[in-house]
This record gives sequence, C-alpha cells and structure tokens, in this order.
Amino acid sequence: MSADTPRTARPRHYLMCRPTHFTVDYSINPWMNPAKPTDGDRAISQWEQLHALFLDLGHTVELIEPTPGLPDMVFAANGATVVDGTALVARFRHDERADEAPAYVEWFRARGYRVQQAAFTNEGEGDYLLVGGRLLAGTGFRTDRRAHAEAERVLGRPVVTLELVDPRYYHLDTALSVLSDTEIMYYPAAFSPASLQTLHELYPDAVLASAEDAAVFGLNAVSDGRRVVLPEAAVGLAEQLRGRGFETIGIDLTELLKAGGSVKCCTLELRAAAE
Repeated sequence: MSADTPRTARPRHYLMCRPTHFTVDYSINPWMNPAKPTDGDRAISQWEQLHALFLDLGHTVELIEPTPGLPDMVFAANGATVVDGTALVARFRHDERADEAPAYVEWFRARGYRVQQAAFTNEGEGDYLLVGGRLLAGTGFRTDRRAHAEAERVLGRPVVTLELVDPRYYHLDTALSVLSDTEIMYYPAAFSPASLQTLHELYPDAVLASAEDAAVFGLNAVSDGRRVVLPEAAVGLAEQLRGRGFETIGIDLTELLKAGGSVKCCTLELRAAAE
C-alpha cells in the first residue's frame, strides 16, 4: 500500500501499569544489567507521556495497581491475552515475575472477564499478537510451544507458531508488530528460517525492519490502524510506515528499555466480547 492509502484509526481499550517500583535489580534478558543505574523518576515521566498520548489519541486506558517488589509489572502486555472478553492470564517463565500473574487474575475477575490461568508457560501479548482473526504466537525463549494449543482452545482463534532465535528479541512483540488486521512489520533475523518462510507466505507485503531499527525496539510499537506509536529512535522504520500511509508518533521510553521493554510492552489491549 502507498502513502495515499486511506487509513482508519479505531479507538482501542488498553490496560497499563505505572512504573512506580521500576528498577533493574536482576537480569532475565540481554537488555537488563543490574550494574547500570536506572532513574525511577525518569521512567515514570516517560511512561506518563505514553499514557497521556493514548488518551489524546482517543483511546481508553485502564490501570492496574503496581505491586511493590515487581519492577517489571510496568510491562502490562505480558500479563495476559484478551480476546472476546476472555483473559488468558500469563504463567511467567522466571520466578522474578511469577507473582504478577495473581494480580492480573484478580484484576480481570473483578471486572467480569472470563478468566483462564494458563497451564503452560506463556507471557501474554509478549508472545501472542492478534492479526485480524489469526493469533501469531512466539516461542523459543519465554513461551512454551505447548501453550500455543492452549491459547487456540481458550481464545478460539487459529494459532500460527513462530520461532524466535535471537535472545535480544526474546518476545514476539520485540521482533514483530501488528499494523492493521492484515498488515505487520517484523525483523527477519529474529526468526528461524521456517518461521521466516511462514511470515513471507502470510504477509508478503510486510514492512521489514533494519537491524538498527530493531535494536532500538522500533518493532515494540502500537498501532490503531492509522497512527503508529513507536520509539522515536526508529527513524528508518517510521519513514517506511509513512510511505505506507501511516501516521507515526515517536516517543522516548529509553529508561524502560534498560529492562527490555518499550511501547507495546507497556500496553495490553482489552478486547470485549462484542469486538
């Protein structure tokens, strides 16, 4: 599609978590270095800009209360996958994040969602991305391949398994982003040859990210169908998107990147039964 392609934004419903307790005091991905200082106030300020931006764009944003001792809870996308009013709550791989799951179970149950606590290890929308009626599902680092069949059963969507091979891109949402119901962008080198072939067959016109744009987490982005919010350093990716008719909005979340997260990691989409 060209820059003249008409794009329509659809209001979204998101769940976020303020990084009140953000720090990096352990390492469970290659981006995390406890020896590198973090600035909690700066993390909060950057997150607040993202929160305000979503509201300015007309989206609905709900908040889950941050829990002391869970510094990665700011990455709300990892907490669950929500489709048709059903919340498949994550089962985290690492002990450091395991206690986030009960908080999400409680939050969703209190608001009337159908809640299923995952039996197999998965990390929510970190590794499950809905593209139209199809659920792209990552594996290789965090999500157990057996979890994909569970997601297909619980969420009622056909699942396509994609294998990640670069530990820097440990979740699917660090290597691939949903742009619309039929379009994606991704970083080819993050995937196994077989998964790369699958992506090429399903999305032959996908936007392909450079190594430079992937390394600044340019693919950890959020799209409402017309506006794409992404890290401001991903300038090449933004140029490609504008060439496809998208409006791009760059934002600075570099403090949160010290823990291996950016725009999408902070943003869990809530899809009601009527959608």
